[in-house]
Amino acid sequence: MERHFDVELDELKKDIVAIGKLTEEAIFKSIEALKTRDEALARKVINDDVNIDRLELRIDEKCIDLIARFQPMAKDLRLITTGMKINADMERIADLAVDIAQRTLELVDKPQLKPLVDIPKLTAVAQMMIRMAIESFVKGDIELAKKVVLSDPQADELRNAIQQELIEDYMVKDGSTAPRAVQLLLIARFLERICDHTTNIAENVIYMVEAEVVKHHPEKLADGS
Repeated sequence: MERHFDVELDELKKDIVAIGKLTEEAIFKSIEALKTRDEALARKVINDDVNIDRLELRIDEKCIDLIARFQPMAKDLRLITTGMKINADMERIADLAVDIAQRTLELVDKPQLKPLVDIPKLTAVAQMMIRMAIESFVKGDIELAKKVVLSDPQADELRNAIQQELIEDYMVKDGSTAPRAVQLLLIARFLERICDHTTNIAENVIYMVEAEVVKHHPEKLADGS
């Protein structure tokens, strides 16, 4: 029975990896659609979200079933409940990718406001954080999870830089740019929220492995304690 339980835990990890990959792909495609003004690609992100929703429900059901059948204790229980939390965060991240795609649809038929520089940078940070967070869960890697948490300020800085540029260099100087600038502001905000959800995942991984709560206490990571 114990061996069968371990096999099912491994399958759960594979499902978490799968939803992570689908979610990261949705983010990439939504920003690629923005960069290339590709309406079809933006609509694909929106339409494909149903696949992530289905996988999210399947993972949730699997977690509940594992708890009901095996009644795991301590570390195994933390792994399963962490899997459920990661699953929920991934579904929310996927929804944010859809939000980006929807904002992109508002921009595809309008002149480009400015070259996209910091938004792709913020996207790369978000994708990196997702990959590291999922890997930290699968491997139970505390140091990798800490790197994710400590990467979040970089995402905040990029979002702030995007916001400052759009407001001060465009909206204030030329009010006619506001409709397009607002869409880009929202996209930057969505990307920053994606990084926040990924930070949640990493914090939950740390709790899973060490049974230590670091949420709201990043100083515990920065000082190495």
